Amino acid sequence: MAMRRLGQILVDLGFINDDQLEMLLEEQHQRPGELIGRVAESMNLISEEQLAQALAEQMGLRVISLADTVIPADVLAYVTEPMAQLYRIIPVSFRDNTLTIAMCDPQKLSVIDELRNFLGYDIRAVVATERDIKNALDRYYTEDKESVETLVQDMEEDEDLAAAAAAIGKEGPIELSSVEALADSAPVRKLLNMVLLLAIKDHASDLHFEPFEDEFKIRIKADGVLYEMVPPPRHLAFAITTRIKVMANLDIAERRLPQDGRIELTVGGHPVDLRVAVLPTMFGESVVMRVLDRSVVNLDLNSVGMDTRTIKGFREVMHKPNGIVLVTGPTGSGKTTTLYSALSELNTIDEKLITTEDPIEYDIDGIVQVPIDSSIGNTFAACLRAILRQDPDKILVGEIRDVETAEIAVQAALTGHMVFSTLHTNDAPGTVTRLRDMGVAPFLITATVEAILAQRLVRRICTQCREEIQPTAEALADLQLTPEMVRGKKYYRGRGCDACNNTGYKGRSGLFELMIMNDDLRDMIVRNASTDELRDTARRYGMVTLRDAGMSQASEGITTLEEVIRETVLEA
Repeated sequence: MAMRRLGQILVDLGFINDDQLEMLLEEQHQRPGELIGRVAESMNLISEEQLAQALAEQMGLRVISLADTVIPADVLAYVTEPMAQLYRIIPVSFRDNTLTIAMCDPQKLSVIDELRNFLGYDIRAVVATERDIKNALDRYYTEDKESVETLVQDMEEDEDLAAAAAAIGKEGPIELSSVEALADSAPVRKLLNMVLLLAIKDHASDLHFEPFEDEFKIRIKADGVLYEMVPPPRHLAFAITTRIKVMANLDIAERRLPQDGRIELTVGGHPVDLRVAVLPTMFGESVVMRVLDRSVVNLDLNSVGMDTRTIKGFREVMHKPNGIVLVTGPTGSGKTTTLYSALSELNTIDEKLITTEDPIEYDIDGIVQVPIDSSIGNTFAACLRAILRQDPDKILVGEIRDVETAEIAVQAALTGHMVFSTLHTNDAPGTVTRLRDMGVAPFLITATVEAILAQRLVRRICTQCREEIQPTAEALADLQLTPEMVRGKKYYRGRGCDACNNTGYKGRSGLFELMIMNDDLRDMIVRNASTDELRDTARRYGMVTLRDAGMSQASEGITTLEEVIRETVLEA
């Protein structure tokens, strides 16, 4: 049976009349994406209580007043503070493995599915007003809010948990049912849920779970730097890693071999992929989870951070009919995001785009994406050969790792294809030397490579606590600058505040070095010119080096001199 429209329910309940409904629908048309109930409330046609009543009528649920409800502490403990704040929910009661939650947006059915996956209980919803939910969150979760610290403390004091862990944490054969029961226990599940939610909320890129002889560390990488969390009890390391393996559908009985898996979550209405890598170590299994949050990554070339001149040059090159465009930089420098953004722009109905990646990080509609699996012989080189038989116009090769892949990419460019790929080099001119060292003939490099883009990510200064500073003598010495050279320029740092977790940084910004090939550079490559000679010539034609791009951002107050020193090297 089709769900009744909320506007008609408001009329049926006598909250508005037909003329007001007509006016309401016209107003909603002017506000795309906004729900009709919120529009009606903003126009003062209905109250919060009337909206809650109408939503409850539409969804077949009951309305509850949280102000008049006493919620036991043990019920509140079922939902952690980050989860309650993220989903705007309040747990009300728990009975027969069913958790009843109050929410002000009951039409968001995905929230109930997500909570069921996270918590492992059946979820039943009741409706409360938005004001009621906000007040309850302040009342129950702000003063004595649960944190990772309090959870870890409770786990350390839980003797039953310690006994269960001791019984199965020893070497030798393990009882799988006991392991699963421990991994599925409420404290372990709750701690892991909280760590995951905090990581996703802070836009972390990686989560590290590391066993050592006397402790079990949890570290979060955000903005390219690792931060340590309060470590859970050492005896629960096995339970936590087992819980992760269960979520990633890995073999929990296998503790001697590396394993790779994937966890797919939906958090706050958007999909998050977690790539899980398990590595056996001397003191247990080390787990690293790469967080791929599609809502954070904006695959738009205008948003990657290139300046106007660089983006204009890069666009001209990537729209060429054939050739090779290389993006270089260390792991985690944003190479993949830049290439995805370029492909998204090139993704039109009249072009065939194929990628081969290890692994595929984000799926893009309209692009054929092929995963690499070297264990069965499906290498970059083998994949690239097969792709050329699929009539592609543009090809993305995840990484050029060997001469075989490089030579096939060159052949693809020579036969009329545009090839995008990545390499691990320090800067753009150094990429030419790297290709020569791999065994690619200089005349083939000059015939195919159209441009090389080197990039780095530097941390942005937190805008909430930014303050002007005088550069230190050490920083100036590292940058080979004198006080006279920076006189009149302003430099900044972040003092540290709650908004940036007292780091002084929030978010990251890209530094780019674009070397576009021309006749002079091609002649130099054929003559086996050195990296320094190539760099000097490229600068003469307008290439801005990574260090210069960093210094420019530092003087604009985007990043600090220390970040520029950390991420770039001074050209000879």
